[in-house]
Amino acid sequence: MIKVVVSNTINRPHDQVFSYIANFENNPKWQGGMVDARFTSQGPLGVGSTYEQVATFLGKEIKTTFKVVEYEENKRIKIESIKSTFPITVTRIVEPQTEGTKVTAIVEGDASKVFKIAQPFMKLMVKQSVKSDYKNLKKQLEHS
Repeated sequence: MIKVVVSNTINRPHDQVFSYIANFENNPKWQGGMVDARFTSQGPLGVGSTYEQVATFLGKEIKTTFKVVEYEENKRIKIESIKSTFPITVTRIVEPQTEGTKVTAIVEGDASKVFKIAQPFMKLMVKQSVKSDYKNLKKQLEHS
């Protein structure tokens, strides 16, 4: 099992940050390796909403269907894969700060099916990838 926690502060109001990261169709704009993401359920966004994404990681295409399992408007959203070659759960938390918004990502996955022998290496790669993604998110939101 892999668990990675990454936080970053973004100089934007927390409701704007949450709105952006909770719209999963924005994922290809700020997440490396993300090819496509689209909702497969009708709005409004909440527990039970679903979306599909296609990403590449370490040269492998990963197709995933996600379901929102927890949702607190402008605070927290948790998704888990319901169909994937790489089972994963992602929690995104936004917290207002004196200056800006703290964004935390908690990524948990089971690499045993695809990358079992390289699980320690996978944790390092996932952490670097998530750190890079949240730096991209910060840059994109602060300069838009």
